[in-house]
Amino acid sequence: MTKRVCIIGAGFSGLTAIKCCLDENLTPVCYEKGNDIGGLWNYQESEKDAACVYKSTIINTSKEMMAFSDFPIPKEFANFMHNKKLMEYARLYATEFNLLDHIQFGVEVLSCALASDHEMTGKWNVRVKSGEGERTEIFDALLVCTGHHATPHYPLHEFPGFEKFGGFTVHSHSYREPKNFEDKRVVVIGIGNSGGDIAVELSKHAQQVFLSTRRGAWVLNRVGPKGVPLDYAFTSRFATMLKDNLPFSWSNYFQESILNNRFDHAKYGLKPKHRFFSQHPMVNDSLPNSILSGSVKMKCNVAEFTENGVVFEDGSSEEVDGVIFATGYTFGFPFFDESIIKVTRNHCKLYKHMWPPALTKANMAVIGGIQPFGAINPISEIQCRWATKVFKGYLMNRSDLDLENPALNAGKVNF
Repeated sequence: MTKRVCIIGAGFSGLTAIKCCLDENLTPVCYEKGNDIGGLWNYQESEKDAACVYKSTIINTSKEMMAFSDFPIPKEFANFMHNKKLMEYARLYATEFNLLDHIQFGVEVLSCALASDHEMTGKWNVRVKSGEGERTEIFDALLVCTGHHATPHYPLHEFPGFEKFGGFTVHSHSYREPKNFEDKRVVVIGIGNSGGDIAVELSKHAQQVFLSTRRGAWVLNRVGPKGVPLDYAFTSRFATMLKDNLPFSWSNYFQESILNNRFDHAKYGLKPKHRFFSQHPMVNDSLPNSILSGSVKMKCNVAEFTENGVVFEDGSSEEVDGVIFATGYTFGFPFFDESIIKVTRNHCKLYKHMWPPALTKANMAVIGGIQPFGAINPISEIQCRWATKVFKGYLMNRSDLDLENPALNAGKVNF
């Protein structure tokens, strides 16, 4: 009998999960809470509670590095695509492999529990809710493709006086476009990719933008040597070999020297406290120009809020109309009991970022739940290919291994 696989989420990870299941003659059933594919990349102006990109977002990784292995992005598409073109690619991919036939839209997964005979059969009871009410479905395996941009992180406890601030506050999660920020004085807190992009975009409309950071960031340009996309130019076995074999300090010094030759991060108020390979860098082509023109002013971390502004840790203060929190997200798996996956401070134990060690059977995997130094799509694809081969029985799972005598496992393929 063909195994039924429950796939939670129809973003890019969910789409490749369906495709890999079909490749292995498994029966995928994908539940998507929204009404369309694409997940985070499906721009929805009216759905402020839904996690999605802002209207002007373009990808930070080139199309050459983020395409699925068996479906190249059309050559006429730009190297760094706007979110609309990326969604067009998703629809082309879904149509090519008939993935939409396996997606149930408007269905929310409420819980995933081990069946009473799970130890013998490996079955899962999945309870879902749709417009028709609630029901429970039985599956042989699960692929969790919900991503990690779900719940906005508001670290309000770090900012005394926030409750008395009279201006507007919004998380980057809800930001869509700059039309409501004309002639405003705005503080953007957080210097990840979203914080940098929003600060630059607002600087063309707001009276003044302040970009507040507690740690700084190394800033990469999308354009690499001789106009080639940066990630395409430097993602190679040779570059990886150098990074892995040179002393850590040398690798960092080399990369930091290249970036500081473009512009001195210290003079621009961006020099971070960490080395280049210790944190994710920011990808932004325009931030240095915005700082140089004064439309974006770099500030240190916010120490406290006042009724009409903020005070920074260096003692300076600014009157502002509002604050945008680009402070990231918290993730979790509310449909699982903590005995299966427990998330603590945005961390959970997953072998190879996929397999929950608490389970005795390898029939549930988390897909795309990492933040790579590059594109997530190829990683999600290889994760799904691995997981579906385990589900199919082509690869060994832990029950086939001798965990007390690892030497006896020589020659076995395992996870």
